[in-house]
Amino acid sequence: MDSDKGILQQMRQAAARKILFLPHAVQQMTRPERVISAAEVRHVVETGEVIEDYPEDPRGHSCLLLGNGTDDRPRHVVCAPKAEYLALQLTPCDTCGKEGIWSGSLQLSLVPMSKDIAS
Repeated sequence: MDSDKGILQQMRQAAARKILFLPHAVQQMTRPERVISAAEVRHVVETGEVIEDYPEDPRGHSCLLLGNGTDDRPRHVVCAPKAEYLALQLTPCDTCGKEGIWSGSLQLSLVPMSKDIAS
């Protein structure tokens, strides 16, 4: 996805400055059945790939990343590059327990992403 290289570069440059974990993301990361660390999120940001691009997001251009956590489990992360930081907008998602939501490659959502599904 050549068009995604621009957002990926912007996202990684913003993350190098600072990652801002918004309240909803922190809530979801610390759920007992999830427990996704900040280190895992950073690893996905540094090594993951853009699988969806949201240039028209009302909160600002954002993207959905797919990467592996530090334990090699697949993770999805939605984030948006800002001038001073990378905003982690929505739930870092532990895809392992989401049967029926992601395709076998974990690159295609079988149902529209929403806060209800990501929660």
